[in-house]
Amino acid sequence: MKNSHDAPSNPTVNDIARVAQVSLATVDRVLNERPGVRDVTVKKVNRAIAELGYVRDTAAANLARGKIYRFLFILPAANNEFVDLLESQIAHLSKGLKSERTQISCMRVPAFDPMALAEAINALDPLQIDGVTVFGPETPSIRDSISRLRAHGVSVVSLVADIPSSERNTYVGIDNVAAGRTAAQLMGRFLGSVQGNILVVTGSMLARDHLERRLGFDRVIARDFPQLRVLASLEGRDDPDLIERLLPQTLAGAGDVVGIYSSAAGNAGLIRHFESASELAQPVIIAHELTPLSRSALASGLFDAVISQDAGHLVRSAVRIMRAHSDNSPINPAQERIRIDIYLNENLPPDTGGT
Repeated sequence: MKNSHDAPSNPTVNDIARVAQVSLATVDRVLNERPGVRDVTVKKVNRAIAELGYVRDTAAANLARGKIYRFLFILPAANNEFVDLLESQIAHLSKGLKSERTQISCMRVPAFDPMALAEAINALDPLQIDGVTVFGPETPSIRDSISRLRAHGVSVVSLVADIPSSERNTYVGIDNVAAGRTAAQLMGRFLGSVQGNILVVTGSMLARDHLERRLGFDRVIARDFPQLRVLASLEGRDDPDLIERLLPQTLAGAGDVVGIYSSAAGNAGLIRHFESASELAQPVIIAHELTPLSRSALASGLFDAVISQDAGHLVRSAVRIMRAHSDNSPINPAQERIRIDIYLNENLPPDTGGT
């Protein structure tokens, strides 16, 4: 076997076969992780690859094989502007990636319905899909469904809300605990020395992202702003009509509410309430996700701040990661890190029509 310093500058599969003393067909099977090769032979081929410094051109190999990447996004079906933004970004990216042999599709399942999501995942044919991105709650049934996909070699990415107890490959989204801490700092600084109660409007206590945001929010308020008291969460199910119905009674029985942290969706109901209500003093309102609706509320002064994450970055990152896992290639963690963006009326980006 040749020493590494005698290796060709641009080693090929022919060099691997020669050094490992195997056939080209065997090298091809090892490179593509196909069965039918003894472990001792796999080790010989991998030693030759390492010694030669061979770097596989995955794109060229996939082109030669005519490989098509098939990726699916599963999103919650709800009256949720941010999910609508995600879906529009998926459709936009899908058009641009057709020339790169990548097919991206999207399906919606009922929001906050773990069994419906598990059934949708279980109905997928793992032989017809390479990667799935899931935006949903963390429950045993969903964990089992993800395990089934992973057992068949399908990559799985959790989106916006992590499912860390599952066998998912990666999470794509902001650090939701940090987002909650950020909201608390903004709330406390906006209110200054004002004393009173804070109402948290959440989607569901089953949603990990909502729970983590509440956890981070509570910790910072308790530590830095003891003059503020955080009330029990109002569970709005991301339903604007439900939130609008629940708010009057909730606020009436909550005492002096000086701030509202809307940690989920359904902001239309919150906006409609305060646009029609006769409260003498409007509370400080901090919401999540920059959408046309929250942008308008910021511009009018109804919302004081919006904590957001870039929908386009989320979708592009999920696709890059699914593709990397499909190719057994590394990912760039810095490129895939999703920033926590903070928007005020003063720093709103230009409205391009899609936000």
